Amino acid sequence: MKDLKSLTRLIDSFARLPSVGRKSAERMALAVLEMDEEDVKEFSSALEGVKTAIHLCPICGLYTEDEKCEICSDKERDEKTLIVVSSYRDVYAFEKLNTFRGRYHILGGVLSAVAGIGIEDLNIDSLLERIKDDNVQEIILATNPTIEGETTALFIAKLLEGKGVEITRLAYGLPMGGHVDYADSLTLNKALEGRRKL
Repeated sequence: MKDLKSLTRLIDSFARLPSVGRKSAERMALAVLEMDEEDVKEFSSALEGVKTAIHLCPICGLYTEDEKCEICSDKERDEKTLIVVSSYRDVYAFEKLNTFRGRYHILGGVLSAVAGIGIEDLNIDSLLERIKDDNVQEIILATNPTIEGETTALFIAKLLEGKGVEITRLAYGLPMGGHVDYADSLTLNKALEGRRKL
């Protein structure tokens, strides 16, 4: 039977999503094919909206639809304490705790020679600006406890030496090789409480 090019293109598009195999992509594409035209238009509009309405907060790097994110806009938050994370997903993990009232800084990745990610690819320059402009007193390094995460944390700690800011690292309640956004609330809370100075 001859392939339907439009359907194959849609299957290929769904298959690009993380954790979506070919069979799942086929099921999704067929589901779209069976949708009402209005539902397909809404689905298409939602996809486009995600790319046009959402951008990175110019201060911390979190996704937002506003000029700056709600965390950076919140005057009640302590701007003297920053948790530095590699991904926006990590911010959501900490926010679920409802215990941290400081602010965040998202690096947008970690140093990785294998992936070709260097210092210039990370959101480090704006971190240095924030430390100076906002008189930040504590930086909590919360990169994942992996080789790349540790390398990134040590690089930032070395970079911030002598800048008059206390540098702490999350305690190792998190397993080596684990990821912050997969940790349960108790583990994450204990890791935050037991952070140590570098």
